[in-house]
Amino acid sequence: MSDQFNRQLQTRVVQAAEAVLKRNGSVGPLDLFVEMRWLQLAHLENWRKGNPEHANLHRWIQVGAGKMQKSLDHFRDWVQKSHLQPIAANYTRRGPGGVEVLRVTEDGEPATENFFKTHYASVDLSPKQSARLEKKLKKTPDLVVFQKVSDEGNCCECQTELISGDFMMLEKGQPLCLTCADLGHLVFQPAGNTALSRRARKLSQLVAVVVRFSRSHKRYERQGLLVTEQALTQAEEQCAADAPERALAREEAARKRRIEDVMFVTDLAEAILTRYPKCPAAEAHQIAEHTGRRNSGRVGRSAAGRTLEPAALDLAVIAHIRHVHTSYDELLMGGADRSHARMLVREQINLVLADWSAA
Repeated sequence: MSDQFNRQLQTRVVQAAEAVLKRNGSVGPLDLFVEMRWLQLAHLENWRKGNPEHANLHRWIQVGAGKMQKSLDHFRDWVQKSHLQPIAANYTRRGPGGVEVLRVTEDGEPATENFFKTHYASVDLSPKQSARLEKKLKKTPDLVVFQKVSDEGNCCECQTELISGDFMMLEKGQPLCLTCADLGHLVFQPAGNTALSRRARKLSQLVAVVVRFSRSHKRYERQGLLVTEQALTQAEEQCAADAPERALAREEAARKRRIEDVMFVTDLAEAILTRYPKCPAAEAHQIAEHTGRRNSGRVGRSAAGRTLEPAALDLAVIAHIRHVHTSYDELLMGGADRSHARMLVREQINLVLADWSAA
């Protein structure tokens, strides 16, 4: 490994570690790999849910052994230089037999496993903050029940056929029907009613999260909860009792969001006009409305867009020019490749940008 490549790797490791620490309050080796995109978050979640295909998480970390070891060396050096405090927290999952400790490596070598389960946090945290963080890291994940997506398979204990749509648990990689998993007395509360689900979860002595694998999205998606029938009945009664108050609260919250959206779009349009003074005011407002629409996922709603950073404004304006002032859309409809179409209209975009930027 060349010195230049090693320095680049060190910089990447440190930047990723610092980003995770700032965002989560702590950072561990697996968090680092996710941030560096060497481990997909979906694979990490599947491992924690007990998916047998992900039992050996180590093989899902997409980086060579030498590069991984060098990265971990850089991570250890950064931890030492940053004077971070270690917090040991096992990765666990709930199963029919109780809480299971998960292994990252196939052989479960103790020193390696201890390294992977250790997180690091700032020594400047107050005792209360440290206790809260440690509790969060050591919290055992929810009990997970899978909704089958295929018709193949039987319960490994009673041999009952499990068909598509049935609920099951996994124990040591083997399917269990809810009866054999001692969850047959629970009832299903579908996702969608937040207040009802939250209250039923709080009232139920035993709760399981139901997930289903989405072939299109290639991940497990939450379907609802399994709770006791008594808890669900009590939750329904509570929701019925305060439904008018919650409706008023929702209406008031919606009204505040509408006001906030109008103010944000106005500020965004003004920022665009400041950066591009010759941009027609109507178009600036059109750009702001489009890119700043709540829940749109567009650049105006990104962290940079909400703080009106110039780079985000540029991206929004360029996207508008591309679709409105060039032949880009026609090129796409004609079968042109997206990257090639962008190259063809780049000069047109630059001309409009130069015209709108003129003092």
